[in-house]
Amino acid sequence: MTHRDTTPAPGTGHDRTERELRAALAALADGVQAAPDAYRSARGEWRRRERRRRLVLAVLVIVVFALATLIGLWVLNQAPAEPGVIFSGASGAAGPTPLPGSRP
Repeated sequence: MTHRDTTPAPGTGHDRTERELRAALAALADGVQAAPDAYRSARGEWRRRERRRRLVLAVLVIVVFALATLIGLWVLNQAPAEPGVIFSGASGAAGPTPLPGSRP
């Protein structure tokens, strides 16, 4: 490794670094040769992943919906069989039915 002077010479700096980097990347890109069917295989792989993603999402939605339905049915099944305060069976009574334990 050689020692370099710290004083900037003409033509150095940000512009020179950018030009050298651009030239190096262009030379590297020129050496890359794509396979003839690279686009087709990459597109096929993307489509397979997209189908798999949609299938997983559909299954997840179905599972969540079924689970919510089953939980809702289970909660409704846990309700007491006797009528509650609202449906006390006092149809045609003169006034509202008082709640148990309340004072008139």
